[in-house]
Amino acid sequence: MSGPANRAWTAARAVRISAIVTMVLGGAGFILMMCLNAFVLDDYDAYGQVPIPGEGRVDLPAGDMKISFHSLMVGSSNGFVLPPLKLSIVPPDGVADPVLTENHSGTTSVNGDTHVRVWTAEVPAAGTYLIRTDGPMSGYVNPQLAFGRDTQYDWLTGVSAGVFFLGLAELFLSMRLTRRRRLLPAGSGAPVPIDLSAPSVEPSDRGVRLEQLKTIAALRDSGALTADEFESEKRRILDG
Repeated sequence: MSGPANRAWTAARAVRISAIVTMVLGGAGFILMMCLNAFVLDDYDAYGQVPIPGEGRVDLPAGDMKISFHSLMVGSSNGFVLPPLKLSIVPPDGVADPVLTENHSGTTSVNGDTHVRVWTAEVPAAGTYLIRTDGPMSGYVNPQLAFGRDTQYDWLTGVSAGVFFLGLAELFLSMRLTRRRRLLPAGSGAPVPIDLSAPSVEPSDRGVRLEQLKTIAALRDSGALTADEFESEKRRILDG
């Protein structure tokens, strides 16, 4: 394999291995963080819960928050149906009402403990808010509205996705390097060294005589030598 082609092949192989490792790490990290954020690190009830139906006071910080329906499920959660819910948030004196937006998420269930986001809220100021809830809860075990926030580790999911796409870019680079190797001309490598120390081949005595005979024959045919002169030179060559 020629020099440039060999270097291109080595570089392509190294980049391909790096790409595969990077994609595996990024993909595994993404899946792991998705699972952790959904089942372990989820802060859906970080600020407290209020039973349904019922009322309670919850200390809420200013900013965005999420409100989830939380209940225990008997058996599989595949048949989970979100009941119609009523929610009233009474702010402290002098504070504007929070802005509620209906924003449903997928259902998360661990050992029958099930929650699903129903609303997001924009809380204008930190304080203690009076929460009133209502809705038909027949068939639900200990139903509550949970007030929380998104996990603080969402950024790790983005980092893992970025690592995966970095590996994908490396894979495309390795493919380009492989294509470059295939396009290199066969003679693009280093010149083949010539062994100058090898002995030169000397012509044999017979070969020299044959060449001399050819020469005088050509001279005779051209008229430069007479027949007698040709015969004389011929005998001299043959006699050595």
